[in-house]
Amino acid sequence: MRPAVPPLLVAVALLVAGCAGDAGPSAPSPRPAAPGGAATSYDAAAPAGTTPGGSTPGGSTPGGSTPGGGASGGAAGAFNPTDVAWLQLHVAMTDRMLPVLDVVPAGTGDPAWRLLAARLGTAHRADLARSRQLLAGSGAPTTNPHEGHDMPGMVTADELATLRAATGVPLHRLLARHLRAYLTQLARLAAAEQRAGSHPATTALAAAIARQSRSELAHLDRLDHPASPGPARQRRR
Repeated sequence: MRPAVPPLLVAVALLVAGCAGDAGPSAPSPRPAAPGGAATSYDAAAPAGTTPGGSTPGGSTPGGSTPGGGASGGAAGAFNPTDVAWLQLHVAMTDRMLPVLDVVPAGTGDPAWRLLAARLGTAHRADLARSRQLLAGSGAPTTNPHEGHDMPGMVTADELATLRAATGVPLHRLLARHLRAYLTQLARLAAAEQRAGSHPATTALAAAIARQSRSELAHLDRLDHPASPGPARQRRR
């Protein structure tokens, strides 16, 4: 049997995958100390007879696995470092993509691209709100540890300025490129959370986002590369 990968290692891998090319942000603090020694939400989530984070005094989790095991290791309501790292990355990435989607109505009259942007905007704002809610419940810092980082799947300030200046087909091409990078990275990171996260609601959100991202990528491919382009090119000659 393949040994379970410790959640802390997966959290580090998520940060490396998300922050490739950055100066190296510090890993998130999944269990911050409460003022005066008060219990954090991690402690409150732990069942009676367990230590904070869901492990028993003897060193095993309520599910019978050792601390740092896979996704099945944590008790219901307990967050592990992978959960926190993924939520923070998802919030940071989506915060950067929403302004891109907001550019579309003023930049194109194409109904298909306008509909795509509107649909993605609605869905991803809902996912962002859910991630923020879960992150608040985890007890992790509410500040964005990826502020100022330019990560895979994120649009930079210069790229956003270029998008805002583009219209019509040039905008469609830029939008397709950035959306494809964003959705691909979302699916990749969500898969990592599904494998090693422990908090049920967080892993469930990751599963939904992974499915949604794959579906949106397929739709984007159809829109960006319409079927049978050959005859259309021939008719234009």
